Amino acid sequence: MALDSLQSLFLDELKDVYHAEKQLVRALPRLAKAASSPDLKNAFTSHLRETEGHVRRLEQVFQALGETPRAKKCDGMAGLIEEGKKILEEDGDENVIDAALIAAGQRVEHYEIAAYGCLRTYAQLLGHDKAQRLLQQTLDEEEAADEKLNALAEGGINQAAVNAGSEDEEEE
Repeated sequence: MALDSLQSLFLDELKDVYHAEKQLVRALPRLAKAASSPDLKNAFTSHLRETEGHVRRLEQVFQALGETPRAKKCDGMAGLIEEGKKILEEDGDENVIDAALIAAGQRVEHYEIAAYGCLRTYAQLLGHDKAQRLLQQTLDEEEAADEKLNALAEGGINQAAVNAGSEDEEEE
């Protein structure tokens, strides 16, 4: 696709984030399973349900534009998910693994926040009011998911990871 107008860029980016969300629907259950903190498990499981809603909402955006929902491979999300998979393969203290899962989750959220922020702005500039409202709703949910992960990290998971390292040093 030629990027010869803001409209063509908007559609190209929609296809990209559509693929990104579909990748996340497959990845989030693995993150939830790997988390040892019940609150972190719940956060990933809850965001899975939201992400399924994001896919449906993107389909509504495509329909509002008179387009067929189609995905374009999102290499950025594929890379972030691949990094997350490496965490799942690591051995170590469960608190440290949880801290690493939060970091991976926040990288994903920040990627999505950037994508949806741009898409919402493009929709606004192009006069696609319904698309703008739908994209803003998803942007709000992505920001809330990031805040939830941050609260879990600051609410004890990162400190538990610090303590795990301290316990190892004391044993030596």
